[in-house]
Amino acid sequence: MTTALEGPLKRALVIDGEPYTLTITPDGLNLAPKGRRKGHALAWRDLVSGEAALATALNASLHNAPAARVTQPAATAGAARTTAKTAAKTAAAPGPTRPGAARKRASRTR
Repeated sequence: MTTALEGPLKRALVIDGEPYTLTITPDGLNLAPKGRRKGHALAWRDLVSGEAALATALNASLHNAPAARVTQPAATAGAARTTAKTAAKTAAAPGPTRPGAARKRASRTR
């Protein structure tokens, strides 16, 4: 005869030398690093329906996929040009002639 699961059941285990807490509830199970609340949750409904196997296969395929090529968006390239223009103007501007001049100029622009 089996006992009905009415409340959470917690067990400690070690995986690859790291301590984890397994919490089994009527809704599902949760495997979290010891001392943490969030971990890997799995609902019983997903396990029975096969959704868990589908999610595992998807995560594995994404993890093993080749790295995607990263291209620079056009907006970023335009922003770089604007930044270069701004830098050129700033470099051409005369610097402060006395120590407090930079602070006064900065306070006027705020």
